[in-house]
Amino acid sequence: MFGVIVGTGFEAIKPEFNDCIVGHARVERLWTGARWTEGPVWFAAGRYLMWSDIPNNRIMRFDETDGSVSVFRDPSNNSNGHTVDRRGRLVSCEHLTRRVTRTEHDGSITVIADFYDGKRLNSPNDVVVKSDGTVWFTDPSYGILMDYEGERAQSEIGACHVYCANPETGAVKLVADDYTKPNGLAFSPDESLLYVSDTGITHTPGGPAHIRRHRVGADNTLSGGEVLAGCSEGLFDGFRIDRAGRIWSSAADGVHCLTPGGELIGKVMIPEMVSNVCFGGPKLNRLFICGTTSLYSVYLNVNGVSPV
Repeated sequence: MFGVIVGTGFEAIKPEFNDCIVGHARVERLWTGARWTEGPVWFAAGRYLMWSDIPNNRIMRFDETDGSVSVFRDPSNNSNGHTVDRRGRLVSCEHLTRRVTRTEHDGSITVIADFYDGKRLNSPNDVVVKSDGTVWFTDPSYGILMDYEGERAQSEIGACHVYCANPETGAVKLVADDYTKPNGLAFSPDESLLYVSDTGITHTPGGPAHIRRHRVGADNTLSGGEVLAGCSEGLFDGFRIDRAGRIWSSAADGVHCLTPGGELIGKVMIPEMVSNVCFGGPKLNRLFICGTTSLYSVYLNVNGVSPV
């Protein structure tokens, strides 16, 4: 079946996308009331999802057991992207404080990274944790360009990079310095590849709106960096990878599903611009979608990569 599958929210562009979807599943709007949703992260032990409402300076919490939504943290330092580390702790990017933090099990906050080479970071945006415990994050300037999602300030570094932090030693290593506005990032299932989106088109006419692919060395250095795919609708912001290596990425018209080779095979259509996604549910077959003012979800016939 090709084209929009009426009433479902799915659009099949290539036949293989039909294997990724459940024919009678539907996109659901779970909650609305945000100004700009971002950074969804799933906590399996508690069966709940958390995400950022950046301009409203809060982190929200959706409980899958009863469908309730509550405020987890307010204020949140204009938090953006989140993930969980290998011990089930929340790792967050904060625009206002220009740092990456970890929320401990007792609720205290540990700073993972806030400086590089003696200079303050710009405004960490998205974050993932590798199986060796290192914390990888992007650092564009969105949080210091205006007060709406952070606080207007000058960049001390003077550019936007991708970093790898070691929480045990406090070391912060620059791993990619040729991005305009590095944004979302995710590892392939075997961690041999790192995908990073560049949303430089937001402030540079004709700038990048694509995802690049890097090879990851044993010493956590990156090589390659070729463009994997350009976005046909708006730009790629945040994204996640399923167990077959497919990329499920945000876009202006919803979620785009790309093969590991970068071919667009299908879409999940959302009536708002999408910023980020993550897999959740007990089987990691439920895609949670942050769409501007609202939280959506849809069940798929694929499974996400477990973060732990």
